[in-house]
Amino acid sequence: MSPTSRERDNARRRQDEWSARQALARDASLRRRRTVVTVVAGIIALALVTVMAVSIINGGTAQDSADAPAAPSTPAEPAGTPSGCPEPPAAPAAPPEQASAPDPAVAQDRTWTGTIATSCGDLGVELDGAAAPAAVASFVSLSQAGFFENTPCHRVVTEGIYVLQCGDPTGTGTGGPGYEFGPVENAPADDVYPEGALAMARQGGNGDSMGSQFFIVYRESTIPSDQAGGYTVFGKVTSGLDVVTKIAGAGVDGGGSDGPPADPISLEKVTLQ
Repeated sequence: MSPTSRERDNARRRQDEWSARQALARDASLRRRRTVVTVVAGIIALALVTVMAVSIINGGTAQDSADAPAAPSTPAEPAGTPSGCPEPPAAPAAPPEQASAPDPAVAQDRTWTGTIATSCGDLGVELDGAAAPAAVASFVSLSQAGFFENTPCHRVVTEGIYVLQCGDPTGTGTGGPGYEFGPVENAPADDVYPEGALAMARQGGNGDSMGSQFFIVYRESTIPSDQAGGYTVFGKVTSGLDVVTKIAGAGVDGGGSDGPPADPISLEKVTLQ
């Protein structure tokens, strides 16, 4: 075979090898395109199935949901609270503030009886208008004006002292009726507040800072006096104290021993005579 023939054979062989490689490359590219198309088609199909499933969960296909009337809903029963009390109603807008405290003569120097209705049950109460005329006059006047209706009890203390604090329409511990009064009346000389006592809350060291906030002692507590004295005891709970102990037994929201009750409770109405 002449050199020229060998060169032609080598050239033909190289051409055949190049053509084979090109064919393999085309086959590989075609396979990749087919794979991509298959994957994309699968994703589209899965998305369509998901959309249809969501539509069915929500009441049918998108078209069915648009055309079919919605089934009437049945109101859910109130979930209640851990202690079994119903959820308190939503607090109304804060009542208008008053310019000044009522005249202590409103207390009429007598015993008042009545009920503090709460979202968890009723408390029977007696107020001592003779021993704490300024505090009783304020409490009676606010009650008659509907000030306490649907106001939350914002604080419970479960260690050291044992009280449930109420009477702030804002539920923050900073609200009041728009006036303050004092000084302290009828505080126990020994700083011991008996179970069931109703006493006025105030700022530390300021006996003239009483307003609408008060606390219910659900277990005998020693509360030390400060430079302003003790705390005005203006009455007592005569029945239903178990309502307060139930709330206290549920503890403090978020843990701890002093803060908002874990079981919300609100005053619904105060009636006195």
